[in-house]
Amino acid sequence: MELFIGNKNYSSWSLRAWYLMSKFELEFGEIQLVLDTPDFYSELKKHFTVQKVPALIDGDLHVWDSLAICEYINDAYLSQVAWPKYVTQRATARALSAEMHSGFMALRSEMPMNIRAKRKITLSDDAKKDIARIDDIFAKQQEIYPNQWMFGDFSIVDAMYAPIILRLKTYQITLSPEAQQYCDFVMHCPVLQTWITQALTETDIVECDEAGTPA
Repeated sequence: MELFIGNKNYSSWSLRAWYLMSKFELEFGEIQLVLDTPDFYSELKKHFTVQKVPALIDGDLHVWDSLAICEYINDAYLSQVAWPKYVTQRATARALSAEMHSGFMALRSEMPMNIRAKRKITLSDDAKKDIARIDDIFAKQQEIYPNQWMFGDFSIVDAMYAPIILRLKTYQITLSPEAQQYCDFVMHCPVLQTWITQALTETDIVECDEAGTPA
C-alpha cells in the first residue's frame, strides 16, 4: 500500500488516515507532497481524478478521502475492529465521524491545523459554537470512558477528531475539564507524537494556513 499525504504540519485530513493505519501497525509506503505546489497536483494527477490528500493505492485499487480510506482499511485489513464492538456504539461513532467529516466548517476555516505554531485569533460566533459542540462530545464520552479513547478502545472516530485536538492546542482554546482530559489522553499517544515530531522538523510554509498572529 502507498498513502499519499501532505505536509504533516498542516494536513489534517492526511493525519486521519495515517493515524489509523499507523496505530494498527499496518505496513504502507508514505508519499509526502508539499501542499499547494505544482508538484503536488501533477503527482496526484498521475494516479487520481481528485487531486486531494490523503489518497491510497492498494494494488489496483485507488481510494481518496480520509473516511473512505479508513473504512476500506477497516474492511480489508482490520476485520472490523476499527469501529466499536457494539452496534449502538458503532452507530454513534459513525454519526460523530460523519459530523466531523462534513461539519465544523467555521472552526476548520478559522483554525487551520498548524502544529509548529502557537497562535491567537478572534473567533466568530459560529466557530465558538463549533468549539462548544466539540467540548460537549469529548466531555460526554469521557463521562462514559474516563481517561480512555472515545469508545474505550481506539477507533476511527478518534482518528477523525485527532486534528481538532491539535488545533485546540495551537490556538490555546480553553475547554471543560472533562473535554481537556480526553485531549490530554490523546496527546500522550506515542503514534500521534511521532506525527507531531515529524511535523516539527518541516520548514515549508503554507501561507493560507498561517491564521492569526503569534501568541
